[in-house]
Amino acid sequence: MILNMLSDILIQYQLPITIAIIIIVTIILARVSKRLFKKFIGSKVTEDEDLTNYKFIEHSLSTIIYLVGFSLAIWRIPALEHVAQSMVAGAGILAIAVGFASQQALGNIISGLFIVIYKPYVINDRITLRTDLRGVVEDISLRHTVIRNFENQRIIIPNSVISNEVLINSNFNDSKICRFIDVGISYGSDIDLAKKIIAEEIENHPLNIDVRTPEDIENDTARVFVRVLSLLDSSVMIRGWAWAEDAQSAFLLQCDVTESIKKRFDKEGVVIPFPQRTISYLDNSKPDIPNPN
Repeated sequence: MILNMLSDILIQYQLPITIAIIIIVTIILARVSKRLFKKFIGSKVTEDEDLTNYKFIEHSLSTIIYLVGFSLAIWRIPALEHVAQSMVAGAGILAIAVGFASQQALGNIISGLFIVIYKPYVINDRITLRTDLRGVVEDISLRHTVIRNFENQRIIIPNSVISNEVLINSNFNDSKICRFIDVGISYGSDIDLAKKIIAEEIENHPLNIDVRTPEDIENDTARVFVRVLSLLDSSVMIRGWAWAEDAQSAFLLQCDVTESIKKRFDKEGVVIPFPQRTISYLDNSKPDIPNPN
């Protein structure tokens, strides 16, 4: 009796049950494949190896599984053709909307493929977009690129958008970074002393690296370049070139050296000027200015 009831239910609801099974199996397969792929990457890929291709394959595999699974589920619905035919009246607007969405999606996918092939950036690269968006590439999928900024926020940018942007890649081919240490001194200060202090503070910092060639070293070329950059209204601008191994080290180097230069200047009498104004009265009369105290 119970078996007959179950058999009748299965026959009556065969289509929805089949579709539900296909969808569930699809989701399980996608998640299992993702976990297995991550496990494979963790065991086979070294720490310094580029993960971009692996990540892209991982996302592509999940997308293919979902597409195949949901296509099978839709294919199992025989009445779908009749439903589609009944929507012909509104098909014009729908076609425009779907076409536009497909165009955007296809553009993102193609851009993602070009990014993976030509590698203007890869995972863990530090990039800058539009001068105000900086961060580390965390993931590249079929649709978008995920960037983690220095406030630990995730910025999701469609691949078609980022492909059309001019970007600065701090890790492209060479990860070394040069930071300019610009300091203005007063016209009455000793320029040679100021240059000597800047050079010493940069050279003595542990994050500073020597980028001289063997020929430069043989010719006793200075390890740190310091030059007078310009003569401004109230200061002489001096620039020091500080090299570091990567962007993070360069940022720390710049902060530390700027502080140590200021302390050395204060100690050795080199003045950093600041804006001042002198007020002159044409009739030589000084108005009464109330004492704020």
